[in-house]
Amino acid sequence: MKCPLPLAALLVLAAAPALPVHAQAMPEPDAEEVAKTPLRDLNIDGRDIPAVLQRAVLNPYATEGLGKCNAIVAEIAALDMELGADYDIAEDDGGDRISEGRIGQSIVGSVIPFRGILREVTGAADNDRALRAAYTAGMARRAFLKGLGLGRGCAYPARPKAASQ
Repeated sequence: MKCPLPLAALLVLAAAPALPVHAQAMPEPDAEEVAKTPLRDLNIDGRDIPAVLQRAVLNPYATEGLGKCNAIVAEIAALDMELGADYDIAEDDGGDRISEGRIGQSIVGSVIPFRGILREVTGAADNDRALRAAYTAGMARRAFLKGLGLGRGCAYPARPKAASQ
């Protein structure tokens, strides 16, 4: 059962070659994130969990509304927008965790005395744990959806990309 791709999935696939394609669990911090580190540590400017990841946290294995391959593709495309590349199309596994953004955050964070305790007291650590859990649930959801699409005979991207593609 081959289904044409919905518009959202086509837009994601069309933009993919222009974007760096690295599998990742959390987005790499940019200059803005580094600058916001003290505000995040004080829980003044916490990161919001995207809606698609909030739904994944509630039930990563939900199948309601996924009767057709197009619905699976649309859900995977929404997750790809938040999570970045999946492992089946990534150029690397994202294992190189040394980055300018992470180094910058570490340096900025080291200026704050008793940072770890401060983050626990203000609730910033809880927010970070919830955000990491949401990204993990989103990755589990995307893997589940690709397995569901594979089982239903859907074409890529509603299933994992074959190694030869």
